[in-house]
Amino acid sequence: MSDEKKCDCASHQFKCANGLCKPKLWVCDSVDDCGDRSDEAQCGCASNQYKWPCRSGECLPQDVVCNGKKDCEDGSDETSCDNAKGMCTDFSFKCANQQCVNKVNAECDRVNDCSDNSDEEHCDCGTRPYKLNRIVGGQNAELGEWPWQVSLHFQTQGHVCGASIISEKWLLSASHCFRYSYEFENPANWMTYSGLQSQFSFDAAQSRKVKRIITHPSYNDITYDYDIALMELEEPLEFTKTVQPICLPAATHVFPMGMSCWVTGWGVLREQGQLAKTLQKASVKMINETVCREYLTNPLTSRMLCSGILSGGVDACQGDSGGPLSCFEESGAKWFQAGIVSWGEGCARRNKPGVYTRVSALRDWIKQYAGI
Repeated sequence: MSDEKKCDCASHQFKCANGLCKPKLWVCDSVDDCGDRSDEAQCGCASNQYKWPCRSGECLPQDVVCNGKKDCEDGSDETSCDNAKGMCTDFSFKCANQQCVNKVNAECDRVNDCSDNSDEEHCDCGTRPYKLNRIVGGQNAELGEWPWQVSLHFQTQGHVCGASIISEKWLLSASHCFRYSYEFENPANWMTYSGLQSQFSFDAAQSRKVKRIITHPSYNDITYDYDIALMELEEPLEFTKTVQPICLPAATHVFPMGMSCWVTGWGVLREQGQLAKTLQKASVKMINETVCREYLTNPLTSRMLCSGILSGGVDACQGDSGGPLSCFEESGAKWFQAGIVSWGEGCARRNKPGVYTRVSALRDWIKQYAGI
């Protein structure tokens, strides 16, 4: 690596302690990109203090953690503690019987944490039975690899947006797909295709008409805040090896910075290019929100998350909107939907990550209307 040390880093790069240059958006993503951890060194509190998951970011002495008292305003210093049973905070998983579980990502991890087992009740989701062992910069997806991916066709225009299957009768998508005009808000103008791989062959796909479209009442067409929508199908889907629902994360679900997830869709293969004919997939990385804000012109709200490859070349683009950002949870061997393709500044541009609707932040709204 001697040819890359003692270099003058560009303005968009971070200079590691060992002299290497790395993208600034890789700082504080919980991944040792520098090799000496200098890109992660200033991201928390001193070694004798505690920070995460205090929402305020306040640093506390280590000896107050798990002492039975709420020293963090939200009580998160007492979560995941042996003596935290029964304590309810903003970070607690809520069981159906209102019991609180202080464990990170308790749902669908194959462990019964709730006394009524409700944390493992609705986990018939997030599996890929057909999968064995273009998105910009992506690659062709295999048949059945992403069984929750849906193609939304508007009138005779063909594919316009993506969506994900969350139950037999409900799909999850983005509000901006339906807010262009009255015609786009009319369910009769849409047809959904599930289990589809190629836009040239619909024989194996399940087509369904749309009964109802529910866009979030707080959706802002300027900032893209609350960019989420539900679609109720006229007839239920039949779950097969190529048609399956993805798991929805609880409001407390954590997708850590640096985690690799997958974005999928039939969007254009390059900015201002042509739509893909075969379903595309691309691996992208969760990006620290504080750092992400420095590179975006539009504001980032708590209903949004950043993901992408900061060197450019890989991203979602026009036509991928409404599709899922899928993340695999090792603990329960399940796929969860972390985000919905929402907006970005161009496609796959250097240091311009994609912005997604944060599904966990709007979990209660989904349950209110879809009952899921």
